[in-house]
Amino acid sequence: MAEAGNSGGGARKRKMADKKDAGGARKLAPNSNWPAIKSKKNLQITRLKDSDLFTVPEFLSATESKAFIRAAESIGFVHQGSLGPTMGEAYRDNDRISVNDPVLASTLWDSGLSKLFSDIKIRGKVGQRFGRHIDESADIGDGKRTYYTLLIYLSGSSKAKASKSELDSQKDASMVPLVGGETVFYGWRNNVVAEVAPAEGMALLHIHGDKCMLHEARNVSKGMKYVFRSDVAFA
Repeated sequence: MAEAGNSGGGARKRKMADKKDAGGARKLAPNSNWPAIKSKKNLQITRLKDSDLFTVPEFLSATESKAFIRAAESIGFVHQGSLGPTMGEAYRDNDRISVNDPVLASTLWDSGLSKLFSDIKIRGKVGQRFGRHIDESADIGDGKRTYYTLLIYLSGSSKAKASKSELDSQKDASMVPLVGGETVFYGWRNNVVAEVAPAEGMALLHIHGDKCMLHEARNVSKGMKYVFRSDVAFA
């Protein structure tokens, strides 16, 4: 399952969903019109905690990131909230789209993920702000189980220079430079293990299930934060 997430301040249009998943997100059928993703041959891993937590700069190009934002915005987001910590749920306030698309998943895997995981051994198994939480491992059938959470930041700092048309459109909240929205991981006694600032096109992968670190997405104070989320599963 892949999700496109959006967090930010200011008013924005939301389209009503015909179908929703258990969490209230808009659930879409497979779509052959997703943006093309080119295969990346020289992706580099930055390890933040061995193989449990690492980033991959420029997993998507700036052009690919912006194309996914446009595609998601054209579909429309649905607000995703929660009952809050007092009811045993992490605080959550963001918009989301959810899609189960094997073709899109395969495209992401073949674009570079398969090579990144070729040297990673899976050990053991179990199970506009997003408060502290852990991601559970899920049994998806056919002997397959999810082991890693994949986040691809579609907005954030970028090495690419903005075009004149993009600069002219910065009155739109989605084009205002992003401030905040860091993903923070906590270890023993709530010490900060890593703080990852969104960077356009960068992938963040972290192990989940019984080894998942407590983590949260900090408040977005300016601009819009767009995140593509999926899971990495193995048989």
